Amino acid sequence: MRKALIVRFLSVLMLALIMSSAVAYYFYAENMLKSNISAMRNVIQAVDFGIDYSENLQEQVQQLAKNTDKDENHSKLRITLIALDGTVLADSEATDITIMDNHLEREEIRMALNSEYGFAVRYSDTLKINMLYVASTSSEGNVIIRMAEEFTGLEEYFTTIFPFLLGGMALAFLISLILTYRFTNTITKPLHEISDQMAKARGNELEFSFRHYKYEELNIISDTTLKLTAEIRDYFKKNEFEKNIRQEFFSNASHELKTPITSIRGYAELLDQGFVKDEETKKDFITRILRETENMTGLINDILMISRLETKDAQVSFSRVRMSPLVNEIFESLEPIASEYGVKIHQECEPIIIEASIKQLRELIMNLVSNGVKYNKPGGDVWVSISKKAENMEILVRDNGMGISKDDQQRVFGRFYRVDKGRSKRSGGTGLGLSIVKHIVEFYEGEITLESELGKGSTFKILIPFERKQQETDES
Repeated sequence: MRKALIVRFLSVLMLALIMSSAVAYYFYAENMLKSNISAMRNVIQAVDFGIDYSENLQEQVQQLAKNTDKDENHSKLRITLIALDGTVLADSEATDITIMDNHLEREEIRMALNSEYGFAVRYSDTLKINMLYVASTSSEGNVIIRMAEEFTGLEEYFTTIFPFLLGGMALAFLISLILTYRFTNTITKPLHEISDQMAKARGNELEFSFRHYKYEELNIISDTTLKLTAEIRDYFKKNEFEKNIRQEFFSNASHELKTPITSIRGYAELLDQGFVKDEETKKDFITRILRETENMTGLINDILMISRLETKDAQVSFSRVRMSPLVNEIFESLEPIASEYGVKIHQECEPIIIEASIKQLRELIMNLVSNGVKYNKPGGDVWVSISKKAENMEILVRDNGMGISKDDQQRVFGRFYRVDKGRSKRSGGTGLGLSIVKHIVEFYEGEITLESELGKGSTFKILIPFERKQQETDES
């Protein structure tokens, strides 16, 4: 990268130096031309002042030419007097003016006739060199005075100027090379540092340390790398957490299924081997087998429901659910178990209609109310309140039962977690009820909170938005 930057930068520099030299050469030549023209116009004025137009013009211009000779290293000035019709009246370099061409069509003559002065640079057939011609009308206006001298532009100075020009370009190139090297180093060094830091990454060990660089673009790279690192680290942590959750889930599921299977197998072996003789004991064993199979069926169904909710793979049929009739139906279903536990259940439901899955809402309320009944005390109460709060439907399920400790409140929504394991086993609970409730609430992008105190009861508060964002799917 550094080599490419240096090559490109120096290429641009050389092009800039060449172009600037060419432009400087052009403007210097133009200034030299203007300077020569100005000097020659001054000489024309002096010649005009010194000529007596009534005397011999040829002799006068030859004498004036001698008087205006430059030093021996420079060319002589040529003086020509021309009539307004282009006829040559006198010329300091000609011996016979009668044979000279008419000068009316010469560029400098035409310009002088139309303006204050005229000039031209061209090759002289007479002197066989490039000449600068400057012409202007006399003070009386009846004669054109033309001055001419050898003009090579900057060519005669080129051999003198070129070494200095080349030396200047070489010095500029060398300085630019050093500055370019230092400049590219300020870019490539941070990139190497960033690369070295990133090369340290191994697996999920993503710890980087970047300096603050003076180029904001490089800081963007380092900042972006840190952000991506944080996201990757979070991803690894999330995967690790989910892995642990899955391991714990399968371990708990295996344990929960192993117990009823063992019981069923034991009862079945006793029946099969004929150890049970009386019909009443046989009937009791069969009843226990059926109860265990029902528990296993409920556990498997709960596991499947959580799995579908977690993977967003649940195919749900949405409809307009009237909450008051749904709560009445749930209370009718729970009335026998409430009577068995000696608990009274109460409801207060506003006439609310929500677009949702009636199956999921039934599961949600049923789990909360049945928990309130099972984890209560004889003579206890469970209250269910459903109302509209802003853009949400609020479901409050409150009981005055045994309550939940602060430590258990942090874990109560976990899979297979039971506050009172002995009571859960006796009541046939799977330990998945509140986990299912939480997943259903999350499915609707709602919120669930718990307030509880040991010995005083618990309150579950659920908010479900009326406007759901999930796409509707048909229930399988």
